[in-house]
Amino acid sequence: MLMGTAERRRAPEDGGAAGSAAPSVPEEPDRDIATAEPARERPERPERSKQSDRSDRREARERQSAYRPLWVEEPARRRRLPDPVRTAAVRAVLVVAVTLIMAMVAFLCTLAGSWLAFPMMIGSVTGTVVATWGVLDVWVTRQVWNQRHGVVSMPSSTARAMRRERRRARRQARSAERTRERIRRRGGAGQLSHS
Repeated sequence: MLMGTAERRRAPEDGGAAGSAAPSVPEEPDRDIATAEPARERPERPERSKQSDRSDRREARERQSAYRPLWVEEPARRRRLPDPVRTAAVRAVLVVAVTLIMAMVAFLCTLAGSWLAFPMMIGSVTGTVVATWGVLDVWVTRQVWNQRHGVVSMPSSTARAMRRERRRARRQARSAERTRERIRRRGGAGQLSHS
């Protein structure tokens, strides 16, 4: 078994035609056989070439790590929210978070019998009203943005009216161009040559 592996390794060197036909991919040596091989069968390389190989490998690794990006950007599944809608959403989230904190503090102060429970409860009730307004503000801002920028096309949409006006202007420009072309053709055909 040991001899067969050594013969297989030497085979491309011995047979010139077989060595040229075989692919030049180096074989991965078996780990258990490599340890059992005697030291004299392994080709010895000079110390300088070993160090240069190591430095070449290190340089290749550094080059590969230098060009590898930290992350891979993927296309977003959903489009980014418009700026006014995003601002309203952030404001609503902050107000809701502060309201929840105040409600929790009011509950804990009530359990502890602290005097701070009453002002916190008043603040949390006020915060609930403001948070409701904030969530409604997000919804209204989104609807207004959609209607103005033509994402939703309803009969009352201003975007639809603007599109209609643009279509009408294009139609008028086309008909004016056609009449100009017709007049030009008629005028050119009816002229007499003066020569």
